[in-house]
Amino acid sequence: MSLKRKAAAPATDAAKKAKPNASITSFFGAPKPKPSPVVAAFKKDEWVKTLTDEQKELLKLEIDSLHESWLPYLKDVLVSPKFMDLKRFLKQEIASGKTIYPPMEDVYSWSRHTPLNTVKAVITGQDPYHGPNQAHGLCFSVRPPTPAPPSLVNIYKALKKDYPGFEAPPTKGGLLTPWAEHGVLMINTCLTVRRSEANSHAGRGWELLTQKVIDTVVKVRTNGVVFLAWGSPAAQRVKDVNVEKHLILKSPHPSPLSAHRGFFDCGHFKKANEWLVQRYGKGEEIDWNLNVAPEKAGV
Repeated sequence: MSLKRKAAAPATDAAKKAKPNASITSFFGAPKPKPSPVVAAFKKDEWVKTLTDEQKELLKLEIDSLHESWLPYLKDVLVSPKFMDLKRFLKQEIASGKTIYPPMEDVYSWSRHTPLNTVKAVITGQDPYHGPNQAHGLCFSVRPPTPAPPSLVNIYKALKKDYPGFEAPPTKGGLLTPWAEHGVLMINTCLTVRRSEANSHAGRGWELLTQKVIDTVVKVRTNGVVFLAWGSPAAQRVKDVNVEKHLILKSPHPSPLSAHRGFFDCGHFKKANEWLVQRYGKGEEIDWNLNVAPEKAGV
């Protein structure tokens, strides 16, 4: 089942005939997005050599796990005093025995599932889930066997209004990696949290980095992207986005506390796809289907 925009009417026999000057692209399909010149010119090893010993130690996670399509654009934020303070704070948290979510290896999974040159849509969250076996680096998403949390259940309800054929994953699942791998960047404003303590890492420096991520998408993805801004904090993140180049879709947050104020009828999933077809062409819309085999979902 595809949840893309409904296909157009079948072509006539005349329309089916190959055009004499048809390009090779029409035969093999559109080329995959290429890395930007900035990424092509970036030499990671040379950049690492410029770091101090402390920076190398504190930024080991970023060096090892942040996707290289993002690193050239984020590297200056990573060495900023505010971000260095954040990394010292996280080091102390871990040393003192605090449990931090998501697991460190998943903090930057959003960057690996959705390289910069593939971004078509952006969904921002506020804080990672702070319970066991929930957060894994993509906002709203949880790995099996954890059931979809209430906000994600409401997202499914809104999606089904746009696409009646949509079916939630079996066993009440909530893994959203198929969306990420179709170009939906799903990133929280704050990338870590202390177990059972919501917003415990807010204001420490993550916001500086994640705002830079959004600003980079705005600057680099020149064909335009769709920002799905759910709730006031998300709207603040995109308040300076050029609306002539990009599409901003705003609604209340899908949380049970606010979804009834208009989220269920926001129509964002279909609106996003209609706009993407206009910008990128037919076939470039997001397939919102989540019923894919676990190995194909990047579990």
